[in-house]
Amino acid sequence: MKKVLVHGSGHKATSWNETISYMKDSGEVLCPNLFSILNGKEPTYDNLFASFAEYCNQIDGPIHLCGLSLGGILALQYALDFPDKVKTLVLIGTPHKMPKVMLAVQNIVFRFLPKSVFDNMEFSKKDIFTLEKSMKDLDFRSKVKNIACPTLSVCGKNDSANMKSALYFSENIPGAKLEILENTGHIVNEENPGALAKLLDEFFAD
Repeated sequence: MKKVLVHGSGHKATSWNETISYMKDSGEVLCPNLFSILNGKEPTYDNLFASFAEYCNQIDGPIHLCGLSLGGILALQYALDFPDKVKTLVLIGTPHKMPKVMLAVQNIVFRFLPKSVFDNMEFSKKDIFTLEKSMKDLDFRSKVKNIACPTLSVCGKNDSANMKSALYFSENIPGAKLEILENTGHIVNEENPGALAKLLDEFFAD
């Protein structure tokens, strides 16, 4: 069964490489490049989700779906919209609703950063502003109770911005499990890839 690992807005599909190298069964892993699957469409959330859903729907059979940050948001919505397609769901550092104040502060900081800072990101500076503006009203609080597949909520212990959401998922998604990784921040797949690989192997196997 295919495992689909989805990166965040500030990273690329290659951010999963080290995590995959630690996984026992890495032959069935897919890591879509979110910018690439847009195929030239404007980088709004609706366009990105439609492209992501099309990508996943083309995969034969059910999938194990795992997303970090923006990738987690896409994975969460996909599991809600296509419940028969998702075998298991892993949400890493994923907000259950968009933190508008934090996004506003982040946007102010981003505006003063040079474009070169965004060279190693999947989305350009302009694209990130467009994408985040289109996501500001996302709120999954009334929907997560409808997630029907086994779910794992993961958060780095130092990721204070997303700890509340990680707990919310574990308390409101039926049967969801919670894992807090020590000495780890938001980018779990890069900061603690070995521990994350072990969690994913065990969860997917169960």
